[in-house]
Amino acid sequence: MRWPAILSAALLTTTLLTVQPVTAQAAQGAQGARKAQTITLGAGEHALIRFELPDEAAFERLLTSGADIAARPRTTPDKIVADIVVDNRQLAELIELNATPVQLIHGETTNAARNLITTQQADTLQFLQAYWWTGNGRTFLQTQVATTASDDPDVEITVRWTTADGTTGTYPLVRFEDADEYQYHYALPQPLPATPVSVTATSSLGGVSRAITPAAWPGSTPPANPAGYQKDFVDAYLTPADITARIKRLARQYPKLVDVLDLPNKTQGYRRTAAAYLGDPATAAIVVESVKFGDQGFNGVQVRTIDPGKANSPLAASYRDRVLTVKLGTGAGGEVISSTGDVAALIAARFPKRFTAFVEDGSAGLIMPVAGPVQLDDGLAGTEVPTKPQTVQALRIGKVRNGTKPGVLAYSQEHAREWATPLVTLEFAERLLANYATDPATKELVDSTDVFIIPTVNPDGANYSFNDFNFQRKNLVNHCAGAQRDPRYRNSWGVDVNRNYAVGSYFDGYVGASANCLSGTYAGTGELSEAESRNVVALASQHKNIKFSLNVHSYGGYFMWSPGAYKVPGRITLPRPSIDEAAFFLSSAKRIVGAIAAERGTVTWPAYTGPVADVLYSAAGNSADHLYYDLGITAWNFEVGNDRWNETTQQWEGVGFQPPFDEAHAESQEYAGGLIELVRIARDQSDLR
Repeated sequence: MRWPAILSAALLTTTLLTVQPVTAQAAQGAQGARKAQTITLGAGEHALIRFELPDEAAFERLLTSGADIAARPRTTPDKIVADIVVDNRQLAELIELNATPVQLIHGETTNAARNLITTQQADTLQFLQAYWWTGNGRTFLQTQVATTASDDPDVEITVRWTTADGTTGTYPLVRFEDADEYQYHYALPQPLPATPVSVTATSSLGGVSRAITPAAWPGSTPPANPAGYQKDFVDAYLTPADITARIKRLARQYPKLVDVLDLPNKTQGYRRTAAAYLGDPATAAIVVESVKFGDQGFNGVQVRTIDPGKANSPLAASYRDRVLTVKLGTGAGGEVISSTGDVAALIAARFPKRFTAFVEDGSAGLIMPVAGPVQLDDGLAGTEVPTKPQTVQALRIGKVRNGTKPGVLAYSQEHAREWATPLVTLEFAERLLANYATDPATKELVDSTDVFIIPTVNPDGANYSFNDFNFQRKNLVNHCAGAQRDPRYRNSWGVDVNRNYAVGSYFDGYVGASANCLSGTYAGTGELSEAESRNVVALASQHKNIKFSLNVHSYGGYFMWSPGAYKVPGRITLPRPSIDEAAFFLSSAKRIVGAIAAERGTVTWPAYTGPVADVLYSAAGNSADHLYYDLGITAWNFEVGNDRWNETTQQWEGVGFQPPFDEAHAESQEYAGGLIELVRIARDQSDLR
């Protein structure tokens, strides 16, 4: 590289200088890099520029060539970055060698201009959120601040708070980017000694926000329950069989207030095909699998390979008395010559309606060993679980159930491992029914609305989660093919029901779902390919009076609405709600968050309240987006199971999908109160029409 032995090391002051005429268009860097800039320098002009280098060797060449390297501030395993003082000729040379200029830090200027330029460099800061609340005797503050220096990843922002007695303190914020786009700076809720009366933000670039007064969050309290109000109807985690029994009991107990709706699409059921390894997977083996489900007569079928014991015997197979026997082919000397691939292909071709087979990874081309007999088995451990296709049921609660009252839909357990969520929806149902005869306020709600509840959208996955693999998220439908059907992947099979809907889906190019059948967010073979998602859409489509919905998930303590997905690059979300709709989403959220907090002081954070794509992540093909955009339903999402503050460690701690039942019970009580508040909102909106 053509560098002079000694490059300029002049002290340069802070400015952004654009001079003519040499131009370099900075390319987009690696994922997470700032947006490209057009950087120009005139003949003989110098500037301090941040470059992304192609590799570590490029940095070493610069170092040995005598380049004026000012800093090497942000080297990571996938990005080599250096700040270098260059003139126009050196800039062009670096670009030719695949170095990418990503920031013009500053150029030459005069001493007289320094103070003015420093003033011009200061960024502008704006509080996006500043809320305080109390919970369990502790005051918390949460803030979000945006800077106009959004392309500078090194900007540091600090918040200073002041209480009424003059006590002050500070805490740093962290830069948050999503899909390579700057969003804001934020921090987790901060414990304070008292209610804050003022907050200000300052940045490392000299920016200072105006002082603002944090608002109380959520600023809403539900009506108090009367003496004798009945609640606390759940006393254990509930399997799908338990939920079915509860639905039947409620229908018998309250026949004038309850209908049970059988949703139209039966699920696969708690069943799988039966499979076994024939041979040793560590040396040579194939996987033999039944075409039908194991419970359809294939659990226990035996498979074996045998040596015919004579020369020049052809490869053959027979199936008799539930035993599949493969007679291996032999050569002129009587040695076995059939490969693993030969045997797998023969089984699939000879018995296409009964069996399929494929070669285990690492066994291709190997001689098939004499093996077995082994028994095919579906691998399911829940011996007491019904295996047949399941009819998903919904409760319909209301005095008037003819479609003339505003409808509210609450549904839960789209994700199988979220055991606490049916407890929320069933506690909600029980409160409406048990208090109808004794509480005038409850009676008025039930008389004026039409409530639909699906306690478990995904019963098959739930059964698998309870009996086989507690982290099961998806349903039990296995769309995998070939080697991905290897039984060792059994805990990764299935479709993510909440990525299988038809608005903002993976199939439309949105982010947050996968085409990989083993992924936790596998979107299925197409939009609405699964019975579970079709059931939710069918119920909402059939009952046109449903105007509000709430999808109950866990965990984390979120309260969200659309848009729930975006495309990249550019982070292009589904269309934003109108100004009026957005205001209604937020005002209603505050009411519901307030109702949740009334139970035990649990507060859903303001930073966790908002559109799914903004406060959580992009979730392509989620149900709330489908209901909102396609069916015109005002749709929200819960994530129950808020983080708990540990006073001893001074940390927020997560509770998980299946917390100890005492915690799950508490979640059911507080979030059932949130659903009651949703019904009040539906009633109030109906009154306004």
